[in-house]
Amino acid sequence: MNNLKVVSINDQLVTESRDVAEMVDREHNALLKSIRGYLQYLTQGGFTRSEFFIESTYEDSTGRTLPSFLLTKKGCHMVANKMTGEKGVLFTAAYVSKFEVMEKQFAQPSNTKLLLQTALEQEGRLDVVETDVKYLKDHMRINGPQEQRIGANARGKVMQCLGGIESAAYKEIGRKAFQQFWRDFKKYFEIPRYGELPKVRFEESLQFIQEWSPDTALRLEIKKLNGQQHLRLAE
Repeated sequence: MNNLKVVSINDQLVTESRDVAEMVDREHNALLKSIRGYLQYLTQGGFTRSEFFIESTYEDSTGRTLPSFLLTKKGCHMVANKMTGEKGVLFTAAYVSKFEVMEKQFAQPSNTKLLLQTALEQEGRLDVVETDVKYLKDHMRINGPQEQRIGANARGKVMQCLGGIESAAYKEIGRKAFQQFWRDFKKYFEIPRYGELPKVRFEESLQFIQEWSPDTALRLEIKKLNGQQHLRLAE
């Protein structure tokens, strides 16, 4: 229970879901399922998801990129509150102690890297942790506000291409246009859903939305539907 690894990512202390699953003797996929359920409730309650859990990935021994989560102190609280018995008590003690150590270290006015070394050298894991930190930074997923901005920009762009909410094209083939956009978006960034977009490609995603346009067949269909609408209005 004392092997919990806590690191600082973008000035936020987090631990990785695989470490948590190992500590509590639980299948990682089962823990991921539970966390996704917590995220649904957090979203419905209007909470900022990234204050609890941050979507991430890792590479397994075969080279596959698989999903994981980074847990903040609040996220660990939420997981611990669902546990009972000895495992729950030991996990709570471990993460509270580790977060407190790291929080005290980072509260001191000195070099961040030196503080990280001081906290972790006693475990002989500094090189491993630094590698993990770099990997996490490179693969961290977009946060809640960034996800919302992508969604809003995408809706605005598709609506513009359709001719607006009052257009015949929007009413007849709006769903088709949105499906084409998200299909193109996920294909371009090679992700299963836009919430999986790496944070380092956020600005690129906004540029993609700005430059996107329907394919030729769909553009002609939009033009035809909106042209018919104008003819009906002129009669």
